[in-house]
Amino acid sequence: MDSVLLVLKHDKAAVISLIILAVVILLALIAPFLPMDPNATDVINRLKSPSISYFFGTDEVGRDYFARVIYGGRVSLLVGFLAMLTSLTIGVAVGTISGFCGGIIDTVLMRIVDILHSIPWMILVTVVSIFLKPGIQSIILVIGLFTWMEIARLVRAETLSLKEREFVLYAKFSGVSVFHIILRHIIPSVFPTIIVSATTSMADAIMTESSLSFLGVGIQQPMSSWGSLLQDAQGTMQNNFFMALIPGLLIIITIFGFNKLGNLLRVYVEPKVMNDEKE
Repeated sequence: MDSVLLVLKHDKAAVISLIILAVVILLALIAPFLPMDPNATDVINRLKSPSISYFFGTDEVGRDYFARVIYGGRVSLLVGFLAMLTSLTIGVAVGTISGFCGGIIDTVLMRIVDILHSIPWMILVTVVSIFLKPGIQSIILVIGLFTWMEIARLVRAETLSLKEREFVLYAKFSGVSVFHIILRHIIPSVFPTIIVSATTSMADAIMTESSLSFLGVGIQQPMSSWGSLLQDAQGTMQNNFFMALIPGLLIIITIFGFNKLGNLLRVYVEPKVMNDEKE
């Protein structure tokens, strides 16, 4: 814990980004309880600039842009979280099985990982999403199913080392099943890597969702996400640039915040990292 506080003391950008990230997550969680409707239209007050009545102004049909941004963040964070869980589940499963079993299983699984990893992920995700019905479920599945390869490689590398440890060898000698060894010994030992990978995966998922929604193959109306808000803002950027600036900044800050959170977790779960950086 002291090492984490030391990092925060010398990294003001991390402190600010984590505070903003906490505020964004809090607003996303309490959004349904706030007196606002992101889909309520008021054509008379369309394209208003930010004011006391409308903190972020209004869009082209008079909807409160503050409400749209808050609910858009809720969708982006939800997609990022569920896609991250999907990616982690597949990556950890493939990595542990491949590293622990070895042989032909390891060869086949790693060749699949190499093939998928060699294809530019943005092209792969975009092409697949075109053939699926646009929506939040499809975007979660697409991102989760095609972003697990790096996690699998990291977990496999640690599993190869762990399976030669005494406690694992003793479990195998005692006749404990492979499933039980992976579940009770391997996964808890690679948990620090999983935690750090989760924050990176979350940031990547939010960026991917925003990119796909911006291209029109992600979140669809009337639901909004930060990426879809960026797409909608294209037609009004000349006179209402804030409609693109606000969601764009939130995407950058949120991704930056999750990356900083990953660095802090890395220092916390692996204190030797801090010592190495001091040296």
